[in-house]
Amino acid sequence: MEHMMSWPVVGLAFGTVLGFAAAFGGFGAFFIVLILGLVGFLIGRVMEGELSLGQLFGKRP
Repeated sequence: MEHMMSWPVVGLAFGTVLGFAAAFGGFGAFFIVLILGLVGFLIGRVMEGELSLGQLFGKRP
C-alpha cells in the first residue's frame, strides 16, 4: 500500500522549519534551509521520475 503525504502538510512542515531557522539562526540559516529544501525537492522529483536531469539543466532528451 502506497502512502502519500498531502502537499499542504509538506508545505506546513517546510514553513515551520524555515520559521525555526529564521527565529534561531537568523537570515543566513533561513536562506540555507530554503536552498537545501529546494535542492531536496528537485532531487525528489528526479527520483520519482517526474523530472529528468535534461529538463533540469536545459538539455533536450
